[in-house]
Amino acid sequence: MDYYGSKISALIEELSRLPGIGAKSAQRLAFHIVNMPPEQVERLALAMTDARTNIHYCQQCFTLTDEDVCPICRDQGRDHHTVMVVENPRDLAAYEKVGKYNGVYHVLHGAIDPELGRGPGDIRLKELMVRLQQEDVQEVIIATNSSLPGEVTAMYISKLIKPTGIRVSRIASGVPVGGDLEYIDEVTLLRALEGRVAL
Repeated sequence: MDYYGSKISALIEELSRLPGIGAKSAQRLAFHIVNMPPEQVERLALAMTDARTNIHYCQQCFTLTDEDVCPICRDQGRDHHTVMVVENPRDLAAYEKVGKYNGVYHVLHGAIDPELGRGPGDIRLKELMVRLQQEDVQEVIIATNSSLPGEVTAMYISKLIKPTGIRVSRIASGVPVGGDLEYIDEVTLLRALEGRVAL
């Protein structure tokens, strides 16, 4: 039953299609948008259409940007000899927030996942290999997730790169701060043990 009329119902329906937005959240957002000042709604709509029109992949690392080459790849103060391979732009943003990594990135836009029918040709692996041939890269840090697809992808990338002589490393993953060991899975515990450092 249509409680509010077709316009607001259409807005709720479109908002509910966004990832992580259920029916109640969509309804809350729709009411908020309807009560916003008109100029603020126009700015929001313009920002969305402008982003959709002008944001594309960086020509070097394939993160999202509104320029041909993203600010990280353009930054000559960064270590362009070290490339961290991540699954998506959100992973890149997470490492940038830490503020301790000074190299550059390569965004795969996914991981190898046979269950989903996603193979090596469905992610940006070919572009990574071309980049490694064209640039003076000395180390590739594989920072894919600790999930099964992430591990499969890491192993595949490692096998591709090792014959080139470029150093390949994998981020350590382990016990989260505040985590109880009894609730941690075996793979995580093993990675924590293998990634240990001297005190």
